[in-house]
Amino acid sequence: TTSFCSENHRWWWFSFFTAGSTALYTFVYSFFWFQGLQASSMMITYMLYFGYMVLISFGLLLLTGTIGALSGLWFVRKIFGSIKID
Repeated sequence: TTSFCSENHRWWWFSFFTAGSTALYTFVYSFFWFQGLQASSMMITYMLYFGYMVLISFGLLLLTGTIGALSGLWFVRKIFGSIKID
């Protein structure tokens, strides 16, 4: 709400990355989950796993960030659309 009160025009990015922070949590959690596996000690195993986790986390960032930014836009239009200027 402080972004709207101070007329911060960069609220889009704040909305995008706040919703997209789920991807960061997923990527960090993948490290803990990988430690619990009994994976082989070959380097290709690590490269494949974390390479795919980077791609999945980036896709999740785009998905949840877009949903967050669009729902923020809907909210702002709903609020300011109800203001009557005479």
